Amino acid sequence: MELKLSFPADSPPLAVIAAAKIAGVPISTDPTLASGSPPVIHFDNGLKLQGTCVLLRYISRVANIPDLYQRNAFESSQIDEWLDYAPIFASGSQFEEACGYVDGYLLQHTFLVGHSLSIADVAVWSGLAGTGKRWESLRSSKKYQNLARWFNSILAEYDVLNEVTATYVGKKGSGKPTASKVKEQQGSSANLAKVNGDAKKKDDATDKEGRRPTFEVDLPEAEVGKVKLRFAPEPSGYLHIGHSKAALLNQYFAERYKGEVIIRFDDTNPDKESNEFVDNLLKDIETLGIKYETVTYTSDYFPNLMKMAEELIKKGKAYVDDTPREQMQKERMDGIESRCRNNSIEENLKLWKEMIAGSERGTMCCVRGKLDMQDPNKSVRDPVYYRCNQTPHHRIGAKYKVYPTYDFACPFVDAYEGITHALRSSEYHDRNDQYYRIQTDMGFRKVHIYEFSRLNLVYTLLSKRKLLWFVQNGLVEGWDDPRFPTVQGIVRRGLKIEALIQFILEQGASKNLNLMEWDKLWATNKKIIDPVCPRHTAVIEERRVLLTLSNGPDDPFVRIIPKHKKYAGAGEKATTYTKRIWIDYDDAVSISVNEEVTLMDWGNAIVKEIQKDQEGNVTHLSGILHLEGSVKTTKLKLTWLPESDELVKLSLVDFDYLITKKKLEEDENFIDVVNPCTRKETPALGDSNMRNLKRGDVLQLERKGYFRCDVPFLRPQKPIVLFAIPDGKQQPVLRFAVPDGKTK
Repeated sequence: MELKLSFPADSPPLAVIAAAKIAGVPISTDPTLASGSPPVIHFDNGLKLQGTCVLLRYISRVANIPDLYQRNAFESSQIDEWLDYAPIFASGSQFEEACGYVDGYLLQHTFLVGHSLSIADVAVWSGLAGTGKRWESLRSSKKYQNLARWFNSILAEYDVLNEVTATYVGKKGSGKPTASKVKEQQGSSANLAKVNGDAKKKDDATDKEGRRPTFEVDLPEAEVGKVKLRFAPEPSGYLHIGHSKAALLNQYFAERYKGEVIIRFDDTNPDKESNEFVDNLLKDIETLGIKYETVTYTSDYFPNLMKMAEELIKKGKAYVDDTPREQMQKERMDGIESRCRNNSIEENLKLWKEMIAGSERGTMCCVRGKLDMQDPNKSVRDPVYYRCNQTPHHRIGAKYKVYPTYDFACPFVDAYEGITHALRSSEYHDRNDQYYRIQTDMGFRKVHIYEFSRLNLVYTLLSKRKLLWFVQNGLVEGWDDPRFPTVQGIVRRGLKIEALIQFILEQGASKNLNLMEWDKLWATNKKIIDPVCPRHTAVIEERRVLLTLSNGPDDPFVRIIPKHKKYAGAGEKATTYTKRIWIDYDDAVSISVNEEVTLMDWGNAIVKEIQKDQEGNVTHLSGILHLEGSVKTTKLKLTWLPESDELVKLSLVDFDYLITKKKLEEDENFIDVVNPCTRKETPALGDSNMRNLKRGDVLQLERKGYFRCDVPFLRPQKPIVLFAIPDGKQQPVLRFAVPDGKTK
């Protein structure tokens, strides 16, 4: 039976509509009542009920969720209190006072009544949502963190509420980017400018040993105000840390010479490329704070490139070759000219048209440059300029059946776009002659190549082909997996962009090939996060031990203490003190009878009794508080949590390298050294303040390390997921062994 809900159009009963959606009670709406009238539910038999609180109780009684209202006598009465209180949010003068009251109440509560959602929560939630922009502006600030956490968790749990707010309040509850996120994105550009500025200041100085800084290097024939550079990723994957070096160096030199950088997508291989990769590369470039003039695509120049290829054929500087690929590769290695090299121009143009048409004959051919088959540099031995490909292009569909190679397109587009200096890693050094020869044949001016060393990191694969293998085989979650060296991956792991920028710019434009350790990068990151990130407390759930303090407080009490003793900006947290507290098992087994220990943020205690089970495992400790004791004299400083229903579940996730070898040899198959065990999850309990964590927040768990919140608090049964952030201390590979000694 569907109920009919009537109400004034200017004041829809948001709480009633939301409750019906959550409870699965079918209801039709009729916004025809006179202004000021109470909402009414009409029944088929002519009966009716009216009044918001009455309708909420009715819906909860017929709902599929039994405890929305039907609780024990005390909790049902508490719900009634909150239903009477909820309308206060519609009162303009009392709105913020009400927010402050409920925020304080939620400091120690997950829900308004008991340990599950009730119509009290629905009524107060709807009261807030109904104020529209007024609540939204507060929700995105840090003024009422507990209230915002509670509001967001309900919205995340019940998607139907987005529909309700969109229909009856506008789109204010649908989750726009918060002000803090916008500020973070704007800040990345400012951080890059600051780091670049610091690097510039060092240009005119020497280090302690009198050496010139790495960046005291000039671009050849560069003129201030006339330098134009390009960062040209292929949209076949996400931006990784190696690409970041190229992007940041382009920006560095553009700023140094008051020039400009353009972003160009080298989209010449439709088999590997997609719009997803384009969108995410732009996202990553923005994350790095790269300032660019415009975005172009190599595919913008396909008509020009085809015309150039045809001109080279007509001039005898290119030819069409139908030699099988393997034979062609062998002939190039041996310096043997192709039998097609001396075909007539007419024959080459005929086959070129077959290629353009994508005919069966055309697909057997490719266009090659006629350079020098006897040159010791094998890259100059008649490289391939064009090949057939029937795969539709991600931007222009199936318009073309032929596509230029990177070797052909890059020198053309660089010159065509007016690039003065092409930065590329030294791994392409052998192709520099090829690049210049092709530009000469095309009749273009010389674009200066400036080389820098490729960024190589231990235990790390930077090949997009190899990274794609991990994605396709389900060994990682995706391109933003925290085990990946992609920008999105390492940021999700907890790296601050400032640390990445500093790490890369410190290396400068050196041409020396080095195998870098990750430790330095993470150590730089620690210096950035440690002074400001809040401190919280967690206890490993497995085998945790209860410590009973006989002279502890019979009635728990709460103190408000700073989240960071040296940084007030981290905020405050509420700590509950009780006579029964949880400590880690590893701490419990290290304590001796009558030993005095320090309970962090409380004081000293003396352990009087240690209970163990038949296997010798510690199961319980008893002791007394000794708050007058000196913390300087104790050996053990223990983290602890109160025995309380308000503790939150945590999943602490640590990661290892994807491969087990520091550096792969050229002929080595990476699949042979794939690390079989790269992720470890540890269940834990955390202090109740962690309900306020947002995705992306960085924190320190006292005595456990640094973490980034990947999944925030949604409901009591679902754990907050925290990713461990390395701190720069070297970690061994293959750390995660399962109990039977095997890896997983």
